[in-house]
Amino acid sequence: MFIIYLFAYFTGNLLTGVLISSMFKKGNIRGTGSGNPGARNAGRLYGKKAFVYTFLGDAVKAAIVVAVCFYFQLSPSETLFALLLTIIGHIKPILFQFKGGKGISSFIGGILAFEPFMAVLIILGFIIFYPISKSFTIAGLGSFILIPFTAYFVFHISLEEALLLFLIILVVIVAHEKDIRGYFIEKFTSI
Repeated sequence: MFIIYLFAYFTGNLLTGVLISSMFKKGNIRGTGSGNPGARNAGRLYGKKAFVYTFLGDAVKAAIVVAVCFYFQLSPSETLFALLLTIIGHIKPILFQFKGGKGISSFIGGILAFEPFMAVLIILGFIIFYPISKSFTIAGLGSFILIPFTAYFVFHISLEEALLLFLIILVVIVAHEKDIRGYFIEKFTSI
């Protein structure tokens, strides 16, 4: 199991945005635009195709980790822990001096591979939070927060699995700390 966890972390280290920026021969994405090697920065710098490729690459790597866990018949909690390590590997990749992305694409890919029905929760949450926040980031993160509670109370997953889901989402939220702070500062200063 340790080997699978190691595989999960280093799979997270594979930053699709860095590969895309080298394919587009436009320099290092981590030193351009927002400096984030994620899909949004790739899209801003290199266009819609770069956004899609980066999103899919980062989502698929997490889905692969979940699929490997399923193949080796890891428990749901062990699988979620591997997903957590994948996302940590994406956000804090040792191969890139611990400067990675923010984990949204990897979270979406991994959680949908773990339980495809989570897509409905993410979409419904986004529909609820976007009109209130008028921010894609805040609405997306808000929709993620609904997942562990809904999974626990509606789908009756174990408390351990719900806590792991909450921890994964907390890691993604912390990675967006600057965005969240900036959003609320802007909201309160415009009142």
